[in-house]
Amino acid sequence: MLKGLFSFRDRYRILHQTWFAFFLTFVCWFNFAPFATTIGKELDLAPEQIKTLGICNLALTIPARLIIGMLLDRFGPRITYSILLMFAAVPCLATALSQDFNQLVISRLLMGIVGSGFVVGIRMVAEWFPPKEMGSAQGIYGGWGNFGAFGAEFALPMLAVATSFLSGGASNWRLAIALTGIVAAIYGVIYYNSVQDTPTGKVYKKPKKNGALEVTSIKSFWAMILSNFGLIFALGLLAWRLEQKNIHFLNLSQMYLVWVLLAGLFAYQTYKAYQVNKELLIGTPLATTGGTPATQWLKKTYPLAQRYQFGQVALLEFTYITNFGSELAAVSMLPAFFEKTFALEHVLASMIAATYPFLNLISRPSGGLISDKLGSRKWTMTIVSAGIGVGYLMTHFINSSWPIPLAIAVTMFAAYFAQAGCGATYGIVPLIKKEATGQIAGNVGAYGNFGGVVYLTIFSLTDASTLFTTMGVAALICAFMCGFFLKEPKGSFAGAYEGESSETTAPPAPMLAEE
Repeated sequence: MLKGLFSFRDRYRILHQTWFAFFLTFVCWFNFAPFATTIGKELDLAPEQIKTLGICNLALTIPARLIIGMLLDRFGPRITYSILLMFAAVPCLATALSQDFNQLVISRLLMGIVGSGFVVGIRMVAEWFPPKEMGSAQGIYGGWGNFGAFGAEFALPMLAVATSFLSGGASNWRLAIALTGIVAAIYGVIYYNSVQDTPTGKVYKKPKKNGALEVTSIKSFWAMILSNFGLIFALGLLAWRLEQKNIHFLNLSQMYLVWVLLAGLFAYQTYKAYQVNKELLIGTPLATTGGTPATQWLKKTYPLAQRYQFGQVALLEFTYITNFGSELAAVSMLPAFFEKTFALEHVLASMIAATYPFLNLISRPSGGLISDKLGSRKWTMTIVSAGIGVGYLMTHFINSSWPIPLAIAVTMFAAYFAQAGCGATYGIVPLIKKEATGQIAGNVGAYGNFGGVVYLTIFSLTDASTLFTTMGVAALICAFMCGFFLKEPKGSFAGAYEGESSETTAPPAPMLAEE
């Protein structure tokens, strides 16, 4: 695969166009972090309000990734990604025009929807690359796309300073943020007109049922319901945080109303899951004669080849909490952390903090590549998770007495394993159940945001040292769980997905070459 990586033909062209779409969504999603302190001073925000905005930035990505996953499986990645990119202009412009905390909360909540774009590319890449190359392809997609966080933290402050003459000499953060949305919307139109969902001659498989994930055992059904509750809990936690003192976005009655609405959402999710899996849970009535009611019901059973354990999805959700969830928290708080710890100017602090997302360029692809080459996706995930734990426990000790280069080195050590873990996780996700990849990727991806919300809530209530310790311990627990309970996916290193020929997964040479 690596031999053709730098070509711009066939499946590699699709890969490059798709990671760049992801790159732009991340530039938009993280365009607030490098300006957090500047915006706080200009709009007279309390430190607690700035931290809360970081949580808001992640919140709606949780339900959005689930919804986008279902839309993706139904309509395909081309349409879904294009619309999402064009939508990015809305929250970017809303942020750029915000005049107070309440307006920023609304704009950053909407921005969380843009953060769900990652899920779309997972399915697109899975359609164009075979299982044996899945780790490398997904790692490149995720790593180079995640590089957008670096682009936001490194380039946007310089753009704001360079255009300060347009705002009376002050850092022009409004223009920088607005431009990210405009560029994303323009690329959305380009993406729609230049890609296709599958190689020529290959059929895009859709789930037979929509509205919820179809599982293959009763045990998996209840595991899925518990998983859904965890995501609702994260949103409830955000509502609680928005009601706390020094925030005052919600009053107590409004917080309770949000909780009631979330309870209703959970009930609706459970009902839809029941509808989709009704034949598995209670069966279908056997045929009767004479109009008498059926007294026997036949429960649906799945052939062995179609079965999968939702418990494996849940374990991947945990891995994504510890790797991507911690990355979200770190990227959101590191600029302010370096600024305050070492008394740096915000532009310099943002550039230093950008070393964390910078590593995505190589770390996430390397995690996927190691997963492909090691011959065991399970043990790759276990070892990388242990590395995350060690990395964050080392970061816990950073303080103002440290040399800045050493602090950067330790931060990059933690960053490498966290990002490699993301690549290793999504080297497994598309191999669980191909036609439901969007929904499974949405569930796993949503738990990354769950982790980000929980970690940033801990940070908002404590300090950076406690945050790093929490993330380190969680990752070590995850490594233990992976070592004992994660299973190697069937056909992890096959030349084609089950039911497909190798010829089907390999795109024909002339495909879209002249577009």
